[in-house]
Order: sequence, then structure tokens, then C-alpha cells
Amino acid sequence: MKKVHIKTWGCQMNEYDSSLIAIFLKRKESYFLIDSAKKADILILNTCSIREKAQEKLFHQLGRWRILKKNNPNIIIAVGGCVATQEGIKIFNRANYINIIFGTQTLHRLPDMIESAILSKKLIIDIINYKSIEKFDNIQYTITSTSRISSLVAIMEGCNKYCSFCIVPYTRGREISRPVIDIINEIKQLTRLGTREVILLGQNVNSYFGEYSNKKKCNFSKLLYYISEINEIYRIRFITSHPIHFTNDLIHAYSKLPQLTDSLHLPVQSGSDRILKLMRRRYSTVQYKVIVEKLKLIRPKMHICSDFIIGFPGETKTDFKQTMKLVNDIYFDMSFSFLYSPRPGTPASILKQNTRIEERKKRLFILQNKIIVQSKKLSSNMLNTTQSVLVDGIAKNDIMKLSGKTMNNRTVYFEGRHSCIGKIVKINITNVGRHTLVGKLV
Repeated sequence: MKKVHIKTWGCQMNEYDSSLIAIFLKRKESYFLIDSAKKADILILNTCSIREKAQEKLFHQLGRWRILKKNNPNIIIAVGGCVATQEGIKIFNRANYINIIFGTQTLHRLPDMIESAILSKKLIIDIINYKSIEKFDNIQYTITSTSRISSLVAIMEGCNKYCSFCIVPYTRGREISRPVIDIINEIKQLTRLGTREVILLGQNVNSYFGEYSNKKKCNFSKLLYYISEINEIYRIRFITSHPIHFTNDLIHAYSKLPQLTDSLHLPVQSGSDRILKLMRRRYSTVQYKVIVEKLKLIRPKMHICSDFIIGFPGETKTDFKQTMKLVNDIYFDMSFSFLYSPRPGTPASILKQNTRIEERKKRLFILQNKIIVQSKKLSSNMLNTTQSVLVDGIAKNDIMKLSGKTMNNRTVYFEGRHSCIGKIVKINITNVGRHTLVGKLV
């Protein structure tokens, strides 16, 4: 049997893809997963290319693995994910000791690629698959699969938006939605392994438009209703969504489905309408605010998280001030915020950068610090309140305590019996941090 080590960087979709890789390898019964790269026969790196820094990080990791391969030439090194689809043979040109380059839509063929690489001793490249839904076919979780209270479930792949800064449509292809029955069946399989919360994944989950068995179409809000009918699912989250598809029927679902959580990740990218237009985002800050206002009428305790790109080409001090005003108006709880990084082949990559790097870093620091302050304030508002917590396991830093998640996605640590795991319990909050809380079982 071959020992396999999988290393994953990037978004939750990358994590989900790595879980599929593990399933496909386990089917062969000649592979088993290990945590140590030093003891592995096969090293798999599944990573993203959303920013230049992530891409360079890839080659640093391959450099460390090169040492392992020097000591054992029979080691197979495979590189996959968005960066593999984007760069292809260029990865081999910089690291000619790797054996396999696989794409985001070809990972289901990885076991065969590994066998071919072992036999032929030649580079295997398989990154294009126009039937990108294939990797989701016949997903079978078994008793050997990892049991999780909270599980990721991809409902679609790809993106049609072509924002001027984004590489995803070129690396993951156009939007394609999984059939309704496949998603429901996968979630039911996961509930038999203990899953009580699902996190629905897609580049733009709310543009989901999957088929029923009769070929008619189902939109995202309808899919949420079907998932809510699975009794074992207590919580439903989704990432990531797009403002132009956050329709009234989806907003209304929050009034009907208690399983939907009070934490929403809704990327805005900038608070300047001028920059949003350059980004090709196709909405205004006013439209974004209206969505949030409608949601908070239904769920007053809703916490909003977002994405921000700072230093987009052409961003002025006025544009940044407008972003900071939006941050304050919405009172964001958390953000994934980064300096703009030009991606090859995207329309924005040819735009002229007009702001010095020192100024861009300063703006990013101001934004991130502001959101940290807001996040702490939102947490402090939870002190001495009673929260519904889905218990997901033993606390990482204290085996004498359990951990769980509130409806607004705060982690809570408390003392309790292991029989609480997988259940929703009431916790009185006695101490607060930014995103972690301490409490007592009521």
C-alpha cells in the first residue's frame, strides 16, 4: 500500500476538493492517508492562485518536498488546484522533479494518473475537463470517511461573472450546477456519519440552477427548503454568495427556515461605486445596503462578513474613504481583505497602478483594524446572553472542555458531557474574545 500525504491551501472549495481526492484514493484500497510528508510515498499539493502570494508559496513548498524526493527518488509529487489549471507546464519548468499536474475538474482521475506516473516515470498533465460535473459523480462516503458535525458540500462549480480582477472563471470554468437529488443524497450520507450542519459551497452559490430528475430547474432558495426538510440537519450555511443574485425569495427564506444561520458572507469588494464599476461587479453600494437592510429586518442579529480588495488600480483616497464609510454603515463582523494582486490574463492586469505600495498597505491596515474593533464590539454585546450552540467536539486547546458554534458563527468553549456533541445546547456567555466565547451550560 502507498502512503499518501495531501496538503491543501486556499478556499473551502479547495478543502472540499481534497476530501474528494481522499475518497477517490481510498476506493482503490491501495492507498492510505497520513499526516506526515516525510513518511509519504505520494505527496499531493492542492492549492489556489487567487493571489500572487499563494502562487509563490506553492514553489516554496515544492522546494521543501524536493529534498524528500532527493532522498527517495520513487516519491510521486502531484500538484493540483486552480494554480495547476492556470500554469500547467510552467510549474514543471520551475520544478522539474514533479510527476503530475492535475486540474480542478480532473481530480477524480488522479488515482489513474498516479498509476501512470509510477509505471511510465513521465510527467502526467491532465488539467482540462469540459464536463466539470464529473468529479461529483458517485460520491460515496463510507465508515472510513472522517466524521464531522459540520461538513462542506459543493453544490456547483465555476463562475460566469468575469469580474475584472478574478482568475476563477479561467481556472474553474463556467458555472455548472449539480442535480438536486445528488446534493440531497450526499447530505443524507453525511448525516449518517454524524453531520448536523452543512456549509454549501460554490463560487456564487446563489446563482445555483440545478436540475430535478425531470430536467426542470431548481433555484438556490428552493434548494435550501429541500435541505431544511432533512431532519438531521440543524444548521445551514453557505459561501460564497454574490449580491446580484441575492433575490427577494432568498431573503424571504430567512423568515421561513430557522436552520439558516445568523452569519452571512456577502462579498462587496469596495465601497466605491466607481471602483465597483472598474471591477465589473454589476451592483452599487446602495443595492448592497438594501440587501443587508432587508435581511436585518427579518434577522436583527444577523452578522455580515465580506471580502475587500484594497489598492485596486485607480483607487483614490476618496474611493477608500467611501469603502470605510460602508464598513461603518454595515458594521461588518469579519472580512477577508487583501491588497490587489494582478492575475495574468484578467482585464484588470493591464490597468495602471497609481498608488504606492506603502499607501496601499496603510489603507489595508486601517480597514482591517476597523473591522477588528467592530468584531470585538459585536462579541462584547453577547456577554451575559444565552446562546444556542451546536456542539461540534472537544476544544482544541483544552481537552476538558467542549466547543461549539453560535448562530452567528462564534466559537464557544464550555464544560459539558461528551453526549452533548452533535446537539444544540443553551450556553450562558461568561467571557468574550473577538471570535471566541466562554460560557456555562444552562
